[in-house]
Order: sequence, then structure tokens, then C-alpha cells
Amino acid sequence: MDKKQKKRLDVINKKLTSLRQQLAGSRQQADDLDELKELETEIAKLEAEAAEIKASK
Repeated sequence: MDKKQKKRLDVINKKLTSLRQQLAGSRQQADDLDELKELETEIAKLEAEAAEIKASK
């Protein structure tokens, strides 16, 4: 894994942490179902990208 991939993986992990916290808060309030779906979609997309980067080691 080169520097660029490590940096991208680091950024993805930070975003995932933030998005998971937002998702947890959004689930507690459950005001906007579209927001829940959007957060879940974004998390899934970032997790897939992270898995792709890890697989290309």
C-alpha cells in the first residue's frame, strides 16, 4: 500500500467514525427517514471503498 492509499484509508476511517455517530443520533431521534437512508448509503459506500483499498495491498 502506497502513501496515497494509506492517506485515503485514514480519511475514510475518520469519515466513517463521524458518520456512524451521526447515524446513531439520527436513529435516536428518527425524525427524517431519508437522512437515515442517506447516512447508511454513505457508510456502505465508504466501507466498500476501504475494503477495496485493503484488498489491493
